[in-house]
Amino acid sequence: MSKQLTNLNFDQPNRRSLHDYFISTGFYDLLPTALKLAERLGYEEREMIEAICKVSDKFYQYPPTKNRTAWFKKVFEEKLYESRSDILAFEVRIKS
Repeated sequence: MSKQLTNLNFDQPNRRSLHDYFISTGFYDLLPTALKLAERLGYEEREMIEAICKVSDKFYQYPPTKNRTAWFKKVFEEKLYESRSDILAFEVRIKS
């Protein structure tokens, strides 16, 4: 598995890790699924962190009614795309 997706941030103890975000949002059981999906699609850890926060927001607005895992896969992939675009837009604004 890619080092960027499994970084536990030992070099920056004040920075929350990907695991911390999954624990605090209540999706820790789906972390292996998220890692596989993100690695397959070529996403970085920072995009995954942004995406899991967006998934959590959507969970409270529109919770899954039947299959939580299938709901998570669909929403997480959608939010990964959004996260990448948000991060790229933010970086462009900073550089200009």
